[in-house]
Amino acid sequence: MNEQAFVKNISSLFSRRPDVFTGIGDDAAALDLGLPDGKLLLAAADQVIENVHFTPQTSPEDAARKLLNRNVSDIAAMGGEPTHALVTLGLNPVSPEWLDRFDRAMEEEARTYGLSVIGGDVAALPAPGIAATLTILGLVERRKLSLRSNAKAGDVLFLTGSFGRSFPTGHHLHFRPRLPEARFLAGTYTNAMMDVSDGLAKDLSRLAEDSRLSVNITHPDALPRRDGASLREALNDGEDYELIIAVPPEKSDALVRDWPFETPLTPAGVFLSGEPGAVLLNDKPFQEKGYDHFHEN
Repeated sequence: MNEQAFVKNISSLFSRRPDVFTGIGDDAAALDLGLPDGKLLLAAADQVIENVHFTPQTSPEDAARKLLNRNVSDIAAMGGEPTHALVTLGLNPVSPEWLDRFDRAMEEEARTYGLSVIGGDVAALPAPGIAATLTILGLVERRKLSLRSNAKAGDVLFLTGSFGRSFPTGHHLHFRPRLPEARFLAGTYTNAMMDVSDGLAKDLSRLAEDSRLSVNITHPDALPRRDGASLREALNDGEDYELIIAVPPEKSDALVRDWPFETPLTPAGVFLSGEPGAVLLNDKPFQEKGYDHFHEN
């Protein structure tokens, strides 16, 4: 069992109301609640755990920012804008000072997105540690909704930013979700995106599998890498919070020409008909690894 197989198993377990437009398996769920202008409500949840997502030396401010921003990254990958959040915290020991610093940093970061924290919960853990979960809500225009399942054979693979060595460089704590970049892309240059959290190759495989395609990284040595990262680190390390983008070939030149951001944008390969989820490096099969909570990493 791995995470991908687990998600597939449970996706058919839970009943689905008629208002569920997109359910389990994407960066966020999309709900059709009859909102004005046909907008969809986005909902996602993610967490940070001490000794998994950050070290015991990490400040409460950095833990709060990471928790919020990794959730905002999921909303960005769907083509949406974040609006509200609920936060739950499990702590041992329960420290009022730690909680105050965490909450103040969470509010400061939330304000940069116009996002409101509207509730949550605090509980004492039975063993030492910290576990924090955030549920995020957002809105997306229907035409901008970007799903993992919408890539097409022949689409050009684009990547934002750079990859690898996220933990050693501190990037995993000090990143900015690609929210403005995703809004620029969604519905105009693409309807298929995904953010990278568990490793570029693993998440590429997930998007390709959901679109029933394979993907070929045509120039692996040219992949943008962070601070001396090796190719294997760039493909496997994760915690990058960059975007995987599938762009129709007829739009790729215009995208490169019109890209208005300082964030690097790299054409890295092509999506192909073939074994769903297969990742190729210059036409050669690559066995992705990345991070999987079901296995020792």
